[in-house]
Amino acid sequence: MAKHRIVLMPGDGIGVDVMDAAKFILDALGLDAEYEYADIGWKFWCEEGDPLPLRTIEALKKSSCALFGAITSKTNAEAQKELASGLQGKGLVYRSPILSLRQLFDLYISLRPCLAFDGNPLNFKDGLDLIVFRENTEGLYSGIEFSPLADDLRSVISRRHPLMERFQGTPGEDIALSLRVITARGARRIARAAFQYAQRLGYPKVTLVEKANVLRETSGLMKREAEKVAADFPDIDLEMTNIDAQVMWLVKEPQNYGVMVTSNLFGDILSDLCAQLVGGLGFTPSGNIGDSFAIFEPCHGSAPKYAGQYVANPLAMILSVAMMLDWLKEKTMAATVRGAVGEVIADGRCRTRDMGGKSKTMEVAREVARRF
Repeated sequence: MAKHRIVLMPGDGIGVDVMDAAKFILDALGLDAEYEYADIGWKFWCEEGDPLPLRTIEALKKSSCALFGAITSKTNAEAQKELASGLQGKGLVYRSPILSLRQLFDLYISLRPCLAFDGNPLNFKDGLDLIVFRENTEGLYSGIEFSPLADDLRSVISRRHPLMERFQGTPGEDIALSLRVITARGARRIARAAFQYAQRLGYPKVTLVEKANVLRETSGLMKREAEKVAADFPDIDLEMTNIDAQVMWLVKEPQNYGVMVTSNLFGDILSDLCAQLVGGLGFTPSGNIGDSFAIFEPCHGSAPKYAGQYVANPLAMILSVAMMLDWLKEKTMAATVRGAVGEVIADGRCRTRDMGGKSKTMEVAREVARRF
């Protein structure tokens, strides 16, 4: 019996291409694992009315962890049009399967390390080491939205909040409402994860990135809980910034930052900026991590126009494999993968299109594996 059971979910577009690279790396390492491919993504929405079939959820429940490629997401109106004819008009509503997985398995940590590898010509500045802890299950990605705004819901909100009067003349069908849900538990545990990481790896401070001067209740709750957690880590400073100022400072002086923690939407934005500072999404892995289960994925999307061409940079996925190996406590293998990636980038002879080269996805994967 294999030591690990890993579900592979290629998804859509270049997700399939980079998953092939990931499997090549895992085979080259000789990881003691059993693999199972599982269905997820746009194809299954169109054909079955469910981008996350129950069979995939059941496979995940029996696994150690999972690797995920990428998915294509579209608006609900577009999603309805692309449903198979026999499924249209049945009240099916598209929801991002990766958001569903994060909530279903309580993968509350989105860990996104952004490292500037030596020799990467796309680095904004060499030596950058930026880590974003993004709360992964709450905030504006909670999925609680209303459109049109029903009269009874409008009435309840109006009774509790006088500012709703500003919208009295706007018909309900012209209003869309999203709830930014922050809980004390959610804020506390993502802050604690960030401080524990900083303590373990020797970072001197944690930066909480929110907007408490405007979002006084939700960001205010994040601030209060982070302060409570910080009291348990007296050797690590807690710095608090506003999201708008923080993105400016990251462009101006990114070397001043390391571990950052924030809520869901802000974390999504912040991590993309950090990714670009170290060369782009092709170099940025991520982990969706809970207390007993995790799904690892590159930060990039599905890029449908490049699907099947094998021109995508696989390094974000390969580095996601390294994150998975760390989580599986296969530390030596994880270090081997990261070291090989660093050597390939520094060498400069095997580069994909985004780096100004002509190498294909699997050529890069083979070059990384050659250095094990």
